[in-house]
Amino acid sequence: MATVSEIMRHSLPMLTQNMSISEALDRMLESGLSGLPVVDSQRRIIGFLSEQDCIPKLINASYHCDNRILVSDVMRHDPLTVTPDTDVFELARTMGGPKPKLYPVVEGKKVIGMVTRHQVMSFLNNQLKTCLATY
Repeated sequence: MATVSEIMRHSLPMLTQNMSISEALDRMLESGLSGLPVVDSQRRIIGFLSEQDCIPKLINASYHCDNRILVSDVMRHDPLTVTPDTDVFELARTMGGPKPKLYPVVEGKKVIGMVTRHQVMSFLNNQLKTCLATY
């Protein structure tokens, strides 16, 4: 069984709930990810901020030049997560539906990485190539 721990991204920036939305977006854009986990001082997950969550607030804030919006004003407070032991095929089935494109990987409640749909697709494609090579 292939697990998320084999394909996940280990290093990524984290956000805090008191961070300005502008600073959070800078980190998100620099990371190349469409969302990032929001953590407390012990790296325990308390939320998730995605590009999709930000757009509605950004429209109004950028029009009125209002940079008082904090991550806590926009983040999801009930983020979906996976563990390092999550089966990649099960995650792929979930990602095939209307679920998110990326998931924080948590051990206990601490964020240890991120797994994206791109990583899952790459894994599945490599599996397929391995199968084809044996025929």
